This record gives sequence, C-alpha cells and structure tokens, in this order.
Amino acid sequence: MAETRSAWGIDIGQAGLKAVKLRRSEDGDKVRAVAFDYIPHPKILSQPDAIPQDLIAQSVETFMSRNKVGNDLVAISVPGQTSLAKFIKLPPVEPSKVAEIVRYEAKQQIPFALEEVIWDYQPIGGGVEESGFMLEAEVGLFAMKRDLVYQAMEPLTAHKAEIDLVQVAPLALYNYLSYDVLGFRLDGENNEPPDAEDYYIVLDMGADNTTLLVSNGRTIWIRNVPIGGNHFTRALTRDMKLTFAKAEHLKCNATKAPDPKAVFQAMRPVFNDYVTEIQRSIGYFGSVNRNAKIAKVIGVGNGFRMAGLQKFLQQNLKYEVKKLDEFKGATGDGVLSDPLFLDNIMTFAVPYGLALQSLKETRIRTSLLPPELVVQRVIRRKKPWAVGIAAGTMLAVGLSIFGSANVLSSVSESKWKPGHDAVSTFQGVISSNESAYGSAKSKHESNKKEIADLTAPLAKRELWVELIKSVYEALPQDTGDALDESDPSLQRRLRIESFTQKKVADVAEWHTALAEGGMKEDFFDAADQETAPTGEGYIITLRGHHFYNNDEVIKDFRKLGRNFVKDTLVSNLHQWTLDKDGSPDSKIPVGQMGISHALVVDSIDIKDVPYNPNQRIGGPAGGRMTMGGGMMEGMEGGMSPGMGGMGMSSPGMGMSGPGMGGGGYASGMGGYGDEMSSGGGIAYPGSGGVGGNRGQSTAPLDKLTEDKNEVQYLTKTDFVVQFAWVPIPVDAREAQPPTAGADGDASAAE
Repeated sequence: MAETRSAWGIDIGQAGLKAVKLRRSEDGDKVRAVAFDYIPHPKILSQPDAIPQDLIAQSVETFMSRNKVGNDLVAISVPGQTSLAKFIKLPPVEPSKVAEIVRYEAKQQIPFALEEVIWDYQPIGGGVEESGFMLEAEVGLFAMKRDLVYQAMEPLTAHKAEIDLVQVAPLALYNYLSYDVLGFRLDGENNEPPDAEDYYIVLDMGADNTTLLVSNGRTIWIRNVPIGGNHFTRALTRDMKLTFAKAEHLKCNATKAPDPKAVFQAMRPVFNDYVTEIQRSIGYFGSVNRNAKIAKVIGVGNGFRMAGLQKFLQQNLKYEVKKLDEFKGATGDGVLSDPLFLDNIMTFAVPYGLALQSLKETRIRTSLLPPELVVQRVIRRKKPWAVGIAAGTMLAVGLSIFGSANVLSSVSESKWKPGHDAVSTFQGVISSNESAYGSAKSKHESNKKEIADLTAPLAKRELWVELIKSVYEALPQDTGDALDESDPSLQRRLRIESFTQKKVADVAEWHTALAEGGMKEDFFDAADQETAPTGEGYIITLRGHHFYNNDEVIKDFRKLGRNFVKDTLVSNLHQWTLDKDGSPDSKIPVGQMGISHALVVDSIDIKDVPYNPNQRIGGPAGGRMTMGGGMMEGMEGGMSPGMGGMGMSSPGMGMSGPGMGGGGYASGMGGYGDEMSSGGGIAYPGSGGVGGNRGQSTAPLDKLTEDKNEVQYLTKTDFVVQFAWVPIPVDAREAQPPTAGADGDASAAE
C-alpha cells in the first residue's frame, strides 16, 4: 500500500522558526510525528537593530537545507494581530443564501475593499434548519490583506516550496485544543463537536503579543492581548539599566540571578498589567456567555517559560493554569522524546495545529491561500489531459474538413444564387429597421433624462417636508383629558429647540465614531449596535427639553428624564411607519423613508429651574416642535435668508412666524451652509418669536395682571437626539421592513 502523504506545519515567529511534520497513523485515532525543527533567529525580530526580512530568510534557508520537503503538504501561519477574525450571528436565512449574506457581512466588517484582501468563512457551531431556514447560525469570518499574505509566503516560495495552507495562528491553536486536549475526532457523519459546558482558555504568549483563545470545542472566541515577553525584557532594561540582550538572558534565568527578588520586582508592573488584561478579556467573555464555566487555562509559547508566570496567573485568575508539556494525540518517540523538542515543546502548539488541518483531522477548513494560486495548480495538474484532448479534437476537425472539401466540389453556385439574394435583401430591411428603432429609443431615453432632471428638485423638496412631518408625528402627544393638564411636569410633551442636518458621504462613519467613542450601548437595540447604516445621507440632530419629571406623581423613575425621550421620540423613530388613526392611508413613513439608528446622544437633568406661567416672552410655552429656517438641499430656489422660519405647534395652537401671533415655538430664518440650523426663539400668544422679528402685542394692558400663578421650580431635562437619514424616494419604498414576516408592519413595530 502506498505511503500516506505527510504534512509540515511551519510557524515563523518573532523568536524563531518552529516546524513539525505529522502523518496519519494506522489506527486513525492518533497522528505520528515523524520530524521537527527548531531554528531560533540570531536576534528577536522586534529588537531595534534587527532586520526581520534577512533574519527570516536566513532561518528558512537553514530549514530547507536540513529538511527535504518534496511532495509533503506545507502549511504556514500568519499572526492573529495582523488578520481579522469575526464570529457573526446570522439572521434566519435559507441555506442556499448563506454565502450571499456572508459576502454582505464581509463588506461591512472588513475595513478594506474585498479586492485588497483574501478572506474565507466557515459555519461555526449552532444553527438548525427549520422550515427551510437556518436558525441561530454562527459564521466565522477570517481575512488578511493580500500583500501581507504574499509577504508571509515569500521566504518559502523563494525556495520553490509549494504552500498548501495559510491559516491564522489562533485557529491553529484551536485545532490543537480540539484534537489534543478535548479529543474530538472527525467520524465522517458528525463533524461538529458537542456543545460542552466546560470551556478551556489557551494563552499563547509571544514576543510582543499574547493570543487568548476560549473554546468548548464548538464555540470559538479570540482576542489579542498587546503584552508579550518583550514587555518584561524592556522593564528590565529600563529599571536595571541593561542592554536588551542581557535583559533577555536575565529574564529567562531569573531564578539563577544574583538578586532574583530585584528581577521580579522590576517585572512586577508588567505581571500586573498582564493579569489585568487577561481578567478583562475573561470578564467580557463571561458577560456574553453567561452559562460558560472555565475549566482550565493552558499556557503555550516560549514566553510562558518565564519563572513565576504560571503561579502568578493561577493565584490571580483563580483557575487551574497548566503549561503544555505533551501532545496526547501524537505518537513517535523519535520526535516526542528528543531533548530539543521537549525543551521547546510549548512553541509547537501552532505548527501542530497547522499540520493537523493539512491532514484534514480537524473541523476547521478555512484557508487564506490566494485563490489565484489554487486555480493555477488545478490547471497545471490538468494540463497533460488538456493537451491530449486538444490533439484528439484537432484530428477530428481535420478529418471533418477533409470530408467537407469533397462535398463542396459538388455544390453549384448558380443553383443557390436567388435564395442568397433574397436573404441579403431581407437582412437589409432588418438592418434598416434596427437603425430606426435604435434612433427612436435613444431619443426616448434622452427625453426621460430631461424629465427626470426637471423634476428632481421637486422630489427632494417633498422629501424634506415629509421628513419634518415624520419627526413631528414621532413626538409624544397628550390625548383626551391630558390636554387640559396645566402642570408642565405632567405634560407628556417634548420641546424641540433646534433641528440640524449634516450631509455625509457615508453615514456609517457616524455610527463608527459613536461606537468607538463608547456609545455603542446607547443605541436603541442590538441590531443598531452591531449593524451600521450605509450610503450617502444626512445626520439629523434634534436638541430640546422637557419637564416631564414629576417623581411625586409618577413613581416609576424609568419613565422620566432621558428614558421619557427614549420611550417616546426615539422609540417612534425606530418604527417602519406610524399609524395615527388606524386607517391604511394615515400611515406616516419613518424607517420606510430611510430614518434609522435614532438614539439619545446626550442628556442632562437640571433641577430647580424656575417656571413662570405668567411670563409672556422667554418662558416655556406649550408648543411641541419648532423648525428653523436654514436652507434645505433641493429648496434653495424658493427661500432666502431674510425670510421668517416655520413654527409647528401642538394641535389647536397653530403655526407662527416672525411678527405673527399664535401659540407654540417659532423661529426666525437661520443661516445656511453645510448644516440646516434653527434660528431659535419662542413665540407666545400675541407676540413674535424671540430670535425673529417681534410682533406687537394686541392684548389689553389690564389683562397682564389677571390670572397670576405662582412661579414653579421644576426639573428640566435637556437632550440631544441624533439619527441617520438615507433618503428613499416614494417609488422605491418597501411596504414592509426587511425583517418583517407575515404580520407586516405590526410585527416590525413590536
């Protein structure tokens, strides 16, 4: 029987090159280690005077001279910190459309054009098919910039080595954990490990970073911790005034130093920072996986050889911490008992996992090998067959031509000439008709474009008016007996002081800025937190206040202050449509017209604000919303900066502008430029709006002293609400939200 192919797993790190060669054993339950190599670099790659390209090339040349690769499979790793690893929960989707959904997610998650990266994905645990849909499916998405992949491959391809697998180091660690620690084996029928309760943590401490992997076999969670062995070395160079090389030697031999206590004292701040980062990562993992139970911490990497690190982690993490000291899933005493291998066994976890995947012994099957190389190799393997087929085809064609030549001599041209002439005449008619049709079609398209250009400004203007109406309808309204409520602290009303807009090329940048600024949790729901809006549009900002803070009457504090804004205005701005009176024709578009991701970005409660119900100008009024008169895109032609603003008020209070009486908030025309802004100001019955041209009061003077009420001291909540608006024309709107089912808008609103 022919011998099974072997696989090399090669990991080129900051300190050296580690490689192990595995082969399937006869019983199939274990693999056999048949060779290994460990080549330390002359200098650590991150040392100030090191030239990484030269050092790596030197180590690879040494490896190739010592080992015969031949037809063996070759797998290499790329660092986790230079690659992207995301685990995404998919919405309910048909199995045939998973690839399409993942490609969409890749465009959202990868911060580069897909042409600039090499990426791959794989379903990771979970997911059941029900009624033709995949439910609760999770996908692992892995990517790396194309130039970095080729840079990682170059040292080996320069020696004519053919690489079969390029894998991120954290997934190679997972292969080791799944196969060697958890003992999971592929059996051909069930290739998914059980969803165990116990989770294991693998810490791979390198020179500059530590990879933290948490898994129970099915679920995978990865984080890069920016602390490695070099941080301890630099602490010694700084505190003990040593060169980098001497500090590195002292770190590795701390227990043999003249004053071990001084050495550990110098490294203690780094120990503390390292434990803090690990605890923070474990804490976050526990917050999103509340039922997970950590069974053990496994340390790998040469950095874990540092004296005292294992004990320090065990004391502070309160988990059992164990160093990698054997490979339970491998046989081969010639390798596993070699002193050099045993001295550096903790560095072979990644090469071991790479070789396992090359032998198809693990569930992970993603690879960042450039697809163009895969295509080239397929063509090269099939080329001999293609040459034979081409030769046979040419022979058959030659015989056919020879036979046709004999038949051609029997054809009479005069016999077929009338038929040829008729065909030529008919083709001329067809050509003439096609030309006439093309000319008419071109003229028709030109007319359509002119019509569209003429009507475009009107469409934009209508969209802005519709936006203002939608925001107005989203504000809370008192109904029934509540309309007679005179106490401002019990009036369910929001006073909008300004409405501003900023046009942006991509509204996703606004979402990213808020998320990176620590406001991710402030978005209305998980969907808004994880998925950003996209496309050219506007960021709308509403500034206002309310007095609905009477905690003596309203006992539930969760209904007051900032929460009142979120439960009313922000909640309404998350609806697909607003149904005002129950009839289909009365639905107000919100999400349907492109409004999304509304949130309260700022709020403050100000206590003991004097409220004078007798004040005529400058005090709080009963209006619901005021709009400034800044220029809107598509409306420049019909308004000028000197015009009065538009005021909108609660039912029964009318609209007011400069010099006009009427209740509610009103504003003058503000400036215009990049943003549309409110002119500010408040109008009261019989007076002009503050900030606009004031009108003259027509109320009799003797009425000024009537109905005096005492000044109240209220709690005022100032707030700022923002949302993204990517305008959707009326003819392009969907009747139901993308996630709505058979219940339509009703299900979406719930």
